[in-house]
Amino acid sequence: MAFDTKTFQTRTLTAIVFAAAMLVGLLWNQWSFILLFTIIHFGCWFEFIKLLKKIDTDHYQLKSLLGLFYITLPTLLIIIIRTENLQGVSDNYLKIIPCGIVFSIWVNDTMAYIVGSFIGKTPLSKVSPKKTREGTFGGIILCVLVISSIGYFSKYYTLTDWIVISSCCAVFGTLGDLLESKLKRMAKVKDSGTLMPGHGGFLDRFDSLLVAIPFLFVYYFLFIR
Repeated sequence: MAFDTKTFQTRTLTAIVFAAAMLVGLLWNQWSFILLFTIIHFGCWFEFIKLLKKIDTDHYQLKSLLGLFYITLPTLLIIIIRTENLQGVSDNYLKIIPCGIVFSIWVNDTMAYIVGSFIGKTPLSKVSPKKTREGTFGGIILCVLVISSIGYFSKYYTLTDWIVISSCCAVFGTLGDLLESKLKRMAKVKDSGTLMPGHGGFLDRFDSLLVAIPFLFVYYFLFIR
């Protein structure tokens, strides 16, 4: 996959605007976080229904119930992590894990794209022909290195926690990306929506996050909380 400078510039500019809006929602307070993920939730639902209508016009209502597990459940789980009322814990402390999850997804996606653009040769899956094994594994490795290093020097949680968080985000996030690619292929569309130039719609942007959150929620409540 040859490196496309124009595409990269478009994606980068869109990502900067997107990141700024996300950071406000993530860092301001609990209410901004809830508002942010409420918007994400309904945006993903809207696009999910559109895809299902294209896939199976006659039975899409019944199949849409899967969205409760695919979209609604992960949204509720990350809101629970962020809004827990833990005794003796500051609001700033509660931001760390949700932000770590989101940032891990960002780093993995970005690094996988860059590595795959420069050295990617072997397709990862027929579901997503542009995704390469080199880019995927490069993204996973760099995601773990970057997030674990930041987590270690931040002194929040343990190095093991950050290795697990970043690894889960990278691996299950990639599976989430492939799942959404399969839906788009079945619906015969390139993007789930047109929210962001170069990035597609809500599902295109949050597909990785939706699949990674349930696994991280389990780890959080078993080993971190």
